[in-house]
Amino acid sequence: MKYIAITGGIGSGKSYVCGLLERQGISVYDCDAHAKRLMASDYTLQAQLQRLVGDAVFSNHVLQKRVLAEYLLASEANKQAVDDVIHPAVAADFMRSGSQWLESAILFDSGFNRRVPFSFIVCVSAPEEVRVSRVMARDHISREKALEWIGRQWPQEKVEQQSDFVIVNDGNEDLDRQVALLLNKVKQI
Repeated sequence: MKYIAITGGIGSGKSYVCGLLERQGISVYDCDAHAKRLMASDYTLQAQLQRLVGDAVFSNHVLQKRVLAEYLLASEANKQAVDDVIHPAVAADFMRSGSQWLESAILFDSGFNRRVPFSFIVCVSAPEEVRVSRVMARDHISREKALEWIGRQWPQEKVEQQSDFVIVNDGNEDLDRQVALLLNKVKQI
């Protein structure tokens, strides 16, 4: 089976491009949504996080986001430890899902690309100013906070270099044409 990943930094428009793919009849596995679902429903995953973060990370099986966020922000080692619990669970869930397409903002940063044998990796890219504007509008945050979030991810150029195909989502390029080119490329692999 061919596995195709869609990645790109925050504000690049990955979800919009995935929506275009879904209109073509392609189901795209959303890593963020499924990670949240797993943290809410997988008691084994919850127990692993409680051993790592502490019992307070869940209350009646409901994730306490503030507790998890404090732990994550305390150190890079803490963030890596949480990733080492969540990412394998999400990768296993994806492999069981029957989906061929996956969306992940941090595909390379998290090492997720090493957990699944992807045949093709697509980067959705946009100029930094466009990304900043999108994140500010979507999340109602300051420019500084948007830049901070963008700065926590791999540089866009590095993601593009690691990808097999780049979709430019700058508001000017024809996305439908680029998606058609992508689908033709994927048929050839």
